[in-house]
Amino acid sequence: MNIILEGLVKAFWLIVSLDREVYEIMFLSLRVSGTAVLIGALLGVPSGATVGLKEFFGKRFLMSVINTLMGLPPVVVGLLVYLLLSTSGPLGVFQLLYSPEAMIIAQLIMVIPIVMGVTISSVSSVSKAIREKALSLGATNWQMTLKVLKEAKLGILTALIVSFGAAISEVGAVMIVGGNIRWATRVLTTAIVFETELGEFGLAIALGLILLLLAFVINWVLTYLQWSGLRR
Repeated sequence: MNIILEGLVKAFWLIVSLDREVYEIMFLSLRVSGTAVLIGALLGVPSGATVGLKEFFGKRFLMSVINTLMGLPPVVVGLLVYLLLSTSGPLGVFQLLYSPEAMIIAQLIMVIPIVMGVTISSVSSVSKAIREKALSLGATNWQMTLKVLKEAKLGILTALIVSFGAAISEVGAVMIVGGNIRWATRVLTTAIVFETELGEFGLAIALGLILLLLAFVINWVLTYLQWSGLRR
């Protein structure tokens, strides 16, 4: 109980004292996860809408693959990205290993299937009558797709909420490809692991509370946007 109380006090002090290292870790966490979710949305939403709206051979198999990738183990992702970016790997020439960019790539691989899977489910649930009516009024396929996406916006916001939560709480993959380097690639989750291994449980709890607070604020904003759209 004393350790938990110590963690609460330390978390409060680290925030109000504007501790430089803690804020560096916080901003890097937001930068890595935010970038991964943004790129994942730009790639995953159009791809998911295409898969959800079109009928083609192998669609069920592709959806099964996407659903499987939604539960891809982070350590497997980390190992894959490590092998690709290592000096002996096909992308080693770019020297991205142990950098924030490598962490973004790892989180992106995890985020895209989540965004695609939830988007497919969302656009598939939109009534076919809406699509048919849009086409009957002279809308192009692109305009019809935009209309469906507008109708499915609550589901797409859900995809962003879920993917951001998965990204910012991830530890295995970013530990492998980022290396948890102080002032360079240390994010909140890897910092918690590091401090726990050192026996600094109070600081680990403080960082955990900051992570929860950060995730809550971001998810509250996204949820607010979701409910605002629901009331319209």
